[in-house]
Amino acid sequence: MLVRRFTIVCLLMSLFGMSFAILVAEADRPGRSSGMADACRLDCVNHFDR
Repeated sequence: MLVRRFTIVCLLMSLFGMSFAILVAEADRPGRSSGMADACRLDCVNHFDR
């Protein structure tokens, strides 16, 4: 009985740990817009100002 409870607790903790790791990885990952898109937009704006 104790082994079964320990197994269930370990499985639940591993699921929680994996979901927490996914959340941390998503928060750490930069957005889809890269620096190149911002540089291009600024370059286009500067091009029309000339």
